[in-house]
Amino acid sequence: MAYLLYSCVFALLVLSTVLFLTRFHWLPHVPSLPGTTFLYSALPSSFSSDIEAGLSSSDFDLSGNVAAGDSRTGLDNASKKEIQKIMKNRRVNFDEARRIYTEARFAKNNIGPDGRPRDPKFVSFS
Repeated sequence: MAYLLYSCVFALLVLSTVLFLTRFHWLPHVPSLPGTTFLYSALPSSFSSDIEAGLSSSDFDLSGNVAAGDSRTGLDNASKKEIQKIMKNRRVNFDEARRIYTEARFAKNNIGPDGRPRDPKFVSFS
């Protein structure tokens, strides 16, 4: 009888460990209970929280927005996450991560790193 108890406890421990390690894959697909979403909703972002997260520099200064009492919610959440991911993975500072992110967005939209379109039919008068 003790073997059955120990094997059930061990199986439960292994299962819970696997579920914990893979929670980022399956957790977004689990529906939330009605009425509980307001308890754990994300707080609105602000420029001061962006500064605390390291998303400001001398070239991209957000302290002016905070000092002016800017009522906007801060930087774009999707862009912030992508820039923070670049900063973490490539171990670069905020300005370099922002440059990499911007050039990637340019390339995705068929724009060169210098800001000019790569369209062969593009005509420019300068």
